[in-house]
Amino acid sequence: MDKEKFNIDEKYIRAKEKVEKVKNFYIHLLAYIVLIPFVIFINYKTYWDFKWFWFAIIGMGIGVIVHAFTVFGYGKDWEERKLKEFMDDDQNNF
Repeated sequence: MDKEKFNIDEKYIRAKEKVEKVKNFYIHLLAYIVLIPFVIFINYKTYWDFKWFWFAIIGMGIGVIVHAFTVFGYGKDWEERKLKEFMDDDQNNF
C-alpha cells in the first residue's frame, strides 16, 4: 500500500512539474507576442531606415522555439515516451 501511494505521489509531482513547465512556456510565448509589436513600434518611431527589430524577432523567436522543444518535444526521454505510447496503442488495438 505504501509503495502504491508513493507511486501515485511521484506521478502527481511529475505531472505538477510538467504543468508548471507548460505554464511557463505560455508565459514566454505571450511575452513574445506582446513585446514584438512594441519593439517594431519603437524601431518605427526612432530610426525606420534600419530595421533592427528583425534581430529581436529572430533572437526571441529562437528562444521561444527552444523553450517549446524542451517542454513539448524532443527531450532526453522523448524516445522512451514514444515507444511506450506506441506499445500502449498496439496493446489497446488488439
